[in-house]
Amino acid sequence: MDADQQRAVLTLCLMAAFADGANSDAERAEIKRIAGTLGADSALDAAIYQDVPRNKPDVRAVAAAITLPEQRQLAYEMAVGVCNADGPITPAERAFLESVAVALGVEQSSAQQFVQNARALAEPSLAGPAPDGPIVAAMPADAAALDATILNYAIVNGALELLPQTLASMAIIPLQMKMVYAVGKAYGFELDRDSIKELLATLGVGLTSQFLEQFGRKLIGGVLGRLGGGLLGGAGSVTTGAAFSFASTYALGQVAKRYYAGGRKIDAATLQQAFTEMLGQAKQLQTKYTGQIAEQARTLDLNKLLAAVRP
Repeated sequence: MDADQQRAVLTLCLMAAFADGANSDAERAEIKRIAGTLGADSALDAAIYQDVPRNKPDVRAVAAAITLPEQRQLAYEMAVGVCNADGPITPAERAFLESVAVALGVEQSSAQQFVQNARALAEPSLAGPAPDGPIVAAMPADAAALDATILNYAIVNGALELLPQTLASMAIIPLQMKMVYAVGKAYGFELDRDSIKELLATLGVGLTSQFLEQFGRKLIGGVLGRLGGGLLGGAGSVTTGAAFSFASTYALGQVAKRYYAGGRKIDAATLQQAFTEMLGQAKQLQTKYTGQIAEQARTLDLNKLLAAVRP
């Protein structure tokens, strides 16, 4: 996939991010940052971000630059994923995705099946065991068991960055939400999706922007779909992505542990500072688990994992 095709795919993803018109100022700023970062890593440039909300490109014109059937399927799947990142799609997003499917010539049954899979991941099952791990015991909380659970989630999410399937990327956010739910439950809090999303937003973990960044790294790294030669076949940006997903998941889990252990009485500024500090520590810790992340990627049963996340 050359730079023009990459640009077209990412343009569709940005269009998907803005499709519902409900982005907060913080989320828009984060999307802008990501567009600039992706531009720095390839022949793309941050002007793509300016063009989408300002000029509202024509879907058919953008789609025309994406020529091969597998590229078109990939572009559609990425757009669906971005629309579903922060929850079930809105009517505006549904209309946008229908126009994308038509413009890309995606076969209807294939499009519908993928939308159904994405919808299931947009409303993940929060209860139940961790991937390849036990259910975290309820109160009194076992700090060592929680640390092991958080580490397990971080390794799995790092491994998901290395897999070529689009659905692998889509499972990262639901697993992070599932982890936070387990941590809260261990301290006696029965959380719902909205309360978990509120904590993530407080920490600056935007759902749409995080998802867009994951896809962008994997697209430019050449790992998504059948375009990059399969598992672990991408460039350095993919390795960076695995490190970031490990670190962000680990930091999120540790800050959630501190937050719920303290009875949810920590203010937003303190939480944000703690997350920033823990993210730095987690990035250093990740190097210790590089081998385990790679091994997890080789042996991970994606279908089994997705079944555990779906409601």
